[in-house]
Amino acid sequence: MSEVAEPMNPYDGFKMLRDHAPVTRIEADGPWQVARHADVHAVMRDHATFSSDVSALPPEERGAPSMLFSDPPVHHRLRKLVSVAFKPSQIEKQEAQIRARCRALLDTMPTNAEVDLVQALAAPLPVMVIAEMLGVEDGDMATFKAWSDEIFSNIGEILFGTPSPESEAAAAEMNAYFLQRINHIRRHPKNHLLGQLVAVETEDGRLDDEELLSFCRLLLIAGNETTTGLITASARIFHEEPQTLAQLTQSPELSGAFVEEALRYYSPFSATVRRTTKEVELAGQTIGAGELVVPLIASANRDERVFDAPDSFMIERSPNPHLGLGFGIHFCLGAHLARLEGKIVVEQMAERYSQVALVKPEAATVGDLGGPKELAVIVS
Repeated sequence: MSEVAEPMNPYDGFKMLRDHAPVTRIEADGPWQVARHADVHAVMRDHATFSSDVSALPPEERGAPSMLFSDPPVHHRLRKLVSVAFKPSQIEKQEAQIRARCRALLDTMPTNAEVDLVQALAAPLPVMVIAEMLGVEDGDMATFKAWSDEIFSNIGEILFGTPSPESEAAAAEMNAYFLQRINHIRRHPKNHLLGQLVAVETEDGRLDDEELLSFCRLLLIAGNETTTGLITASARIFHEEPQTLAQLTQSPELSGAFVEEALRYYSPFSATVRRTTKEVELAGQTIGAGELVVPLIASANRDERVFDAPDSFMIERSPNPHLGLGFGIHFCLGAHLARLEGKIVVEQMAERYSQVALVKPEAATVGDLGGPKELAVIVS
C-alpha cells in the first residue's frame, strides 16, 4: 500500500517560487504570481501599472466603486472621506472601550477546556468595534458576522465569477439593513462614522445610497478580517513558540513588536490581486496588458533577501519591513485599529494565561484570506 504524501507546507512552496520562479504563471492563461519581496513591493507601489480595478464584470453590473478595487481619482476621493475616522487620534479614543470589550470576551472564555477562539474572541472583537463605528446595535452582531463571513469567503467568485446564491442573499440582507439605517440617519442625524458619512458634503455633493452601502460593506468586511487573522495567528504563535507568551507576561511593552512580527510571520492576507494596464517586465518576465497579477504577500514576508532567518519568529525583529498590511495607496486603512486590537489581545492573554495550545495544530491552515474560520484552543 502506497503512503499518502504529506501536504507541502505553503512556505516551502513559496521558497521554491522565490528561488526558481519568482514571477510565474498559474496555468497556461491564468494569473501571474509574484513571490519575492522586491517584486511584490514594486507591484503594490505602482498603482498606475498594476491597477486595483480587477473585476471582470462590465461596469454597469458592478454598483458603486469600492475603495479596495478602484484607482485614483475615485480611490482618493473615497479614501479621503473615510480616513478621518481612522486617524490614530480617533482610534486611540476607542482604546478603553476595546480593552473593556476584550476583557469581557476573555472573561466568558473557559480555561482548561476546548473553545473555538474565532467564535469566542477573534471574530466578535473586531466586528463589535467596526459595527459600533457604523451604529449597529449589539443585538445584531451575530447576524452581522454571518453576513461578513458569507460574503468574504466568496470574494473570488464575486469579483471574477458567479457569486453563490448564499453570498448574494447575505449581501442583499446587509444592504437592506444598512439602507434602513441610512434613511433613519437622514431624518435623525447621528455622530458615529456612518452618521458622518451620511452628512458629509463632497465636491460632487453628498454620497448616494449605493456609495454609502459600498462603504458599509468595505468597513465591515475588510475591517474585521485583518484583525481576526491577526488574533488567530497570535494564538498559533503562542502554541508554536511558548516562550513568546512568557516574554509578553514579563515585558508587556513588547506587545507592539510582537504584533508586527505576527503580521510578517503569518500574514492575515496571504495575497492580493492587481490587473496590468500595459505590458510590463517583472523579474525578467514580460506580462501583457490586462493580465491578472497576484502578489504573494505571505511569500514576500518570508523572503531571505530581506529578512534574516525569515522562518524564525523573532519578537524583537528590527527593522521589520513586512507587507502584511499592504503598501502604497491601498495600505490598510484600518492598520492602526488592527494593530491596537492585536496589541490589546496579546497583552490581555499574556496577563491571564501561562499556556495557549491548539487542539489540532496539524489542521491549522496557512494562507487563507483573513485567517481560519475556526481554531480550537485550550487556554490555561
